[in-house]
Amino acid sequence: MQIRPGAAKDLDQLPDIDGTVESTRYLHLEQAGEGLAASWRLEERPLRQKLIDPNRLDDETTFLLKQIVIGADEGMVLVAEHEDAPVAMLVAHLRPERRTMHLVDLRIDYEQRRQGIATAMLYQVIGSAREMGLRAVSAQTRTNNVPAGQLLARCGFDLSGVDTRRDSNHDVVKEAATLFWYATLD
Repeated sequence: MQIRPGAAKDLDQLPDIDGTVESTRYLHLEQAGEGLAASWRLEERPLRQKLIDPNRLDDETTFLLKQIVIGADEGMVLVAEHEDAPVAMLVAHLRPERRTMHLVDLRIDYEQRRQGIATAMLYQVIGSAREMGLRAVSAQTRTNNVPAGQLLARCGFDLSGVDTRRDSNHDVVKEAATLFWYATLD
């Protein structure tokens, strides 16, 4: 297994990495209070039915991936190879106005999971961000993707915020609110 920077030759193969999200648990988000007195509480609970989300690369991420690989935008693309085929990918976008590196996408092919590839890739991003003098690495997950949240927490990310309406006015009801994570570097 080799982790290396992404290259233009990888662009056709990276969308084929199986990024399916599977989970039997979710983070239940409970809101109390109103306005400036609002507060939220998270509690891990079982899902009503197992989540199997194909999690395909969206157009925006695909475009950003290409821009970073060809050098038109700043960030990092890491690719893990096994037997000369890409099995994992990480896309991170530099946000100089915030002095952060934002983790846009991390996917490990289903057959290669639980081998430390994601952890190694995250530590490479954190190390690069630290070398660049950035203040943090940021990421977003959904409350229904417990494995991603657990990975970020293991790698030193702290939960720092919640958006209960990012995709609709009913995200909490749909058990899919957005969580914001930061790995502080200073």
